[in-house]
Amino acid sequence: MQKTITAALIIIGNEILSGRTQDKNLAYLAEKLNAKGIRLMEVRVIPDVEPTIIDTVNALRVAYDYVFTTGGIGPTHDDITTAAIAKAFGVGLYRHPEAEAALRDAYKSTDAINEARLKMADVPVGASLVPCAATAAPGIHIGNVFIMAGVPRIMQSMLETILPQLENGAVVMSLSITTNLPEGTIAAGLTEIQNRFPDVEIGSYPHYIEGGYQTTLVCRATDASRNAAAANEIRVLIAAAGGKEIAAT
Repeated sequence: MQKTITAALIIIGNEILSGRTQDKNLAYLAEKLNAKGIRLMEVRVIPDVEPTIIDTVNALRVAYDYVFTTGGIGPTHDDITTAAIAKAFGVGLYRHPEAEAALRDAYKSTDAINEARLKMADVPVGASLVPCAATAAPGIHIGNVFIMAGVPRIMQSMLETILPQLENGAVVMSLSITTNLPEGTIAAGLTEIQNRFPDVEIGSYPHYIEGGYQTTLVCRATDASRNAAAANEIRVLIAAAGGKEIAAT
C-alpha cells in the first residue's frame, strides 16, 4: 500500500503580492503532483524579503516531504531566493562550474555574458542542478527543496526534470456530482455522510447559473470503492431532498 506523500509550494515575489503579475504555476504544479500521488497541502505567497524566505522554507521543509519554490532566481538585485535558501540551510553559495559553462555558452554569440547573468550559476553548497530545456539557467535542488523559476514556461520545463526524481504516493481519485439543489438544502445530510466516510474528502462547491444555484459535490479518496460508496450516498441524499443529479464525472 503506497504511503501518503505531501508537498508545499512557496510562491516568491513582490509582483505577485502587488497584483501586477498573476501566478500561473500553482494549478500546473498541483495537477502534476496529483498524478504522482503527491498531495499539495499548503501554498504560501511571500515577498522578496530574506528573513521571510528563510523562515518559510525552514518551516515547510520539516513539515512536508517536498517543498517547491517559484520566483526570484534571475539576474537582478531583487532575485534573492537562492541566497536566502542557502542561509536557510546554513550553507554558503558557490559558482557551479557546469551552470557557469552553460551560461557562458548561451551568451557567447552576443558577448552579453556579465556578472549579473553569472549570478544565476551561484548555488548553495551541497545542492545539485535542475537542468532546464527552456533556458541555460538551471533550477536548484537542495535537501527536499526544489528551487524553480517564476516564469511559467521555464518553471514547467524545470518541473519535467524534477518529476521523475520524486517518489510516487497513493493517487487520490476524484468523483463529482452536480445537483440543482443549493448546498444549504443538503448541508446537514452531507455532514452525516462525511462523518460516516472520514477517509473520503467531501467538498461542496456552489455556483450560480441563470435561474438559480447549483452545487457540485466532490469526493476524493485513495480507495476507489470507498469513494464510490460515498458518492452513491450523496446521490441518495439528493433524491431524498427532492433534487436531481445534473451531471457526474
